[in-house]
This record gives sequence, structure tokens and C-alpha cells, in this order.
Amino acid sequence: MALIPPSPGANAPRSRSHNRHVILGQIQAAGPMGRAALARSTGLSTQAVSNIIADLETDGLLEPCGARTVGRGLPAMQYQINPGGAFALGIEVRQTAIVGALLDLGGAIQATERVSLTDTAPETILPLVKSLKQRLLASCPQAQHKLLGAGLVMPGPFGATGLSGASADLTGWTDINVQEAFETALDGPVFVQNDANAAAMAERLGGLAQGVQTFGYLYFGSGLGLGLVAHGQLITGAFGNAGELGQIPVMTPDGPRTLENCASRNAVQSHLARAGLPGDDIEQLARHFADGQPALLGWIDGAAAALSQVLPLLENLFDPETILLGGAMPAEIVEAMVARITLPEVSVAHRPDRQYPRLQVGSCGRLTATRGAAALVLSNALSPQFSLSA
Repeated sequence: MALIPPSPGANAPRSRSHNRHVILGQIQAAGPMGRAALARSTGLSTQAVSNIIADLETDGLLEPCGARTVGRGLPAMQYQINPGGAFALGIEVRQTAIVGALLDLGGAIQATERVSLTDTAPETILPLVKSLKQRLLASCPQAQHKLLGAGLVMPGPFGATGLSGASADLTGWTDINVQEAFETALDGPVFVQNDANAAAMAERLGGLAQGVQTFGYLYFGSGLGLGLVAHGQLITGAFGNAGELGQIPVMTPDGPRTLENCASRNAVQSHLARAGLPGDDIEQLARHFADGQPALLGWIDGAAAALSQVLPLLENLFDPETILLGGAMPAEIVEAMVARITLPEVSVAHRPDRQYPRLQVGSCGRLTATRGAAALVLSNALSPQFSLSA
């Protein structure tokens, strides 16, 4: 496994902002560290590290957490991220709801709220997002003047493409400058990504993908998306639409269909509706699974068969350390799906020196993309290694 070393610091005075990111990123990744250890790991001088730590303490982003004896000499003061030093807002726009989360600098959720939608037009969503931000901040007063910014995630594709108008697309957003619209509504900087990319970021910063440099995250939203992280950086594509694998054709007993029509929230809802069963929300799906509902179990079999055709292709094209599955789907259904997926031995991923399973269920749960939206902001503050541009 090829690992990418920590991003080095730069001693030039003009690199102050970069070096702050480097120090924060090192501590976030490795836990509490002292000045000497930070100097060794970043290549910065001890004096430069001391100056940066002093600045970050003044800004409330770092805090001392006790001294530790390392080798000879006096105990060295250790520093850690101050969770209450800054906050990030995450907003996820789905076809049927807006979900918001407020995270502290340590990545812990401080407040969440869900707003149901019947209309996804910009003129409906933008005012709702503005009021949602106000309520989340009101519920966490300490975040009022410490908000770093907001992350916004929504289903792709972004812009007018050959996939526009697909079942998971948000009506009315094709010709809208999404970032400008939300920066105006939220009165501040906004990082925009599709939901699968944000979900991958959440797992990278606080889930099973911590420490994993190259992986794929298959995200079950209304449709089906793929977040790709290579050497610690998101792969977004030229226009932010990398990973739109839902339109890949697969063979089913009923003939060729797209993967998204076999394995997504929209797909399971349609399947259950044909059986005369409700399936519009996650709780209903969880109840059907607990009851052993034959229609749902049959859909899981079909979705697993479709994914078994596509995932080996992803492995051979991308060569990931692991692939994670998760999103707005009950964990027990995703686990059952993973148990039924067949991965062939004829794959670059079938190798004896693997450190991680080829396929895993993500650990960040139903709010993965919402948490990932806020994680876009936090990663920008904590590490210079992430590429966040759509």
C-alpha cells in the first residue's frame, strides 16, 4: 500500500496560512502532539511551530492538554484541537427533505434538523435553508460567532449534462449557479459538492476510512452516486460530476437496466409500490426488513446482483484500498446487500496483502452526506491535502 506522507510545512513567511493548516491537520490526524514532534513531522523549525501554536491558541483553535515525557529532558506540553474553537454548518438537499447539521471543530454533531420538502425549486429551497441555518445556530449559541462556513451537498449531476432530468435529479437547478445562490442565502462562504463526495469526506474524517488514502464510497441517496478519494484527495472531475455511475447498464432477468434503476432509494420505493407497499421513508424500509417482507428481500437480491456486475469494474479501473457502501438507507439493508454481493477473484483487488476488506458498510449512518457537507468546511480548515473544488 502506497501511503502519502503528511503535507510538509514551508518556512517562508508568506506560507503562514498553509503552515497553520499543516499544524492543525497533523494534530487532527495524529492526536495531541508537542512542539518538537510537530517540527519533526512537518519540517518546520521549532520556533516557527511555537509561533503558529501561539497564534492558534489565541484564535481558540488549539488548546494545551497536559505535558508528556518523551525520552530525556523536561516533559513536553501537548496540544490538541479545541472542539469549541470553531464550527461548521452542513446542509444536504434531498428530493424530499433538507437536512442540516452543526458540527464542532472536532467533528461532533451539536445540532441537527430535518425539513420535509414537496417542491425542490430554488425559490422554495433557498429561504428554507436560510431559516434552517438561523435555527441551528440559535440552538448552539457558542457557535454564533465561530462559524467557519457552510458545506452544501445535493444530488448530481451539476450543470446541463446528458444525465439531466434523471430520476434523482433536482428539478429547477440545471441552470443555477449553485454556489452563488447558497452563498447569498447563507450570507457566507459555501463549499459545494455532490452527496456522494460529501459522504466519502465524512467517512475519511470520522468513519471507517480514517487513515485510508484511496477508496470509493457508494452512496445510496435518491439515486446512486460514487465518491472517489485518491491519495487523500477527492476526485471531482472537470465539472464536479465524477462518480456518476448510476447510469451504467446492467443485465437483469427483465433485460438491461441502469444500475440506479436497480439499486437506489428511488428503485426500492418503486419496487415496493408495485407490490402495494409504502417505502417512502427510512423507517418504513427498516420495518419491512425487520418483518422479512418478501418484496423487499427480493429487491435486495436484485440490487446485490446488479452491484456485483459493476463493483469489479470499479475495482479494476480505480484500484481502491476498499469500497464503502452507505447513505440514506437503513444500515441493516446495506449490510444484507453487502452479504449478497459477489466479488470475483479475477480483479486487481484480490490480493494477499490487503489491509482492508474489499467491501464494507460505512459507519457514519444516515446523516453521512450531511456530516460530510460540514466536513468539507472542517477539512479546509484542518488540512491542506484535501481538494474541495467542484
